[in-house]
Amino acid sequence: MRKAALVAGVLALTGTLAACSSGAAEPGTGDEGSTVDAATATSAADFGGIDGLVEAAKQEGELNVVALPEDWANYGKIIAGFEDKYGITVNSASPNASSAEEIQAAENLKGQDTAPDVFDLGAAVALTNTDKFAAYQVENWDDIPAENKEASGLWVNNYSGIMSLGYDSDKLQEPAKLDDLLGADYKGAVALNGDPTQAGAAFAAVGWLSALNGGGVDDFGPGVDFAQKLRDAGNFLTLDPTPATIASGETPAVLDWSFNNIAAAADKPSWETTVIPGAVYVSFYNEAINKDAPNPAAARLWQEWIFSDEVQALYLEANAVPVRIDALTESGAVDEKLVEQATFGTDSDDWVSPDQAQVDAANALLTERWAAVVK
Repeated sequence: MRKAALVAGVLALTGTLAACSSGAAEPGTGDEGSTVDAATATSAADFGGIDGLVEAAKQEGELNVVALPEDWANYGKIIAGFEDKYGITVNSASPNASSAEEIQAAENLKGQDTAPDVFDLGAAVALTNTDKFAAYQVENWDDIPAENKEASGLWVNNYSGIMSLGYDSDKLQEPAKLDDLLGADYKGAVALNGDPTQAGAAFAAVGWLSALNGGGVDDFGPGVDFAQKLRDAGNFLTLDPTPATIASGETPAVLDWSFNNIAAAADKPSWETTVIPGAVYVSFYNEAINKDAPNPAAARLWQEWIFSDEVQALYLEANAVPVRIDALTESGAVDEKLVEQATFGTDSDDWVSPDQAQVDAANALLTERWAAVVK
């Protein structure tokens, strides 16, 4: 399961993304034959319209993505759909890399033709790396709430999950309350999807534990305290969960994004997903263009694709909540049953999510205290 890292990763991706050198990107050509510098284009209008952007992207012929596993939020179908619709080859590297490793890959491969063209990032990494992004506003810009985008288009929220508990119903009872996870039935069973000082899913899990324990997004202390209680009870499992460990039964209870937990049931029929009563933790991922993208027109066309009705509906199909959910619901473009399923019957009034200052404070606390929990 892909993790959105919150601090710089240690893995340099030069081994998996080895490349030959490349010169500056060639300008695209708009639909009226005018030369367009795709690397500085801020909307499809700069190409003379969407048809001009498509033409310029097809001339490049390729798109480089990183950290997009096929079983994460429907990215398998999203990538295949882009290739089928536009005839552009998508080179998908290191699908299980973290957000921080996406940024590291861009730094390591800058100026080479296999550098990432686009990013899919957790909030903390996105907000601390805006100097690496190119501003772009998609045609559906007005459908995206102001709070879900940087004003110029440096980053735009694309989808979110809801923090949940996945569990093997053949071995475990559904918890009625959070403290049930401290019981003997959950001995050696409860895992987080990664290290919360590195991974967005695990960071959110601690935030959710905190909110359920009377804390909040501005104080992760109660979440760390509860994780320590899990450890003291012998219920905290330090094994990093994957679809394989879930299927084999090695990680029988996992705190993770709802779309990951629900997807795990495909290989583990007894796997159930629940949202423990109380606060509902959400956090959007972010779409951004690498300002040094080797395929700048394709990168911008990918943005248009991501925020299209088709792809936003594909996120929802995978139980992720697309950022344009209100516009899609209003237009009737999505099945309301899927909305109910993806949100577990909650709405934005029930949701909690930290802002940048709160993320920074939580990161500082986790850096100071998490090692003691897992030692």
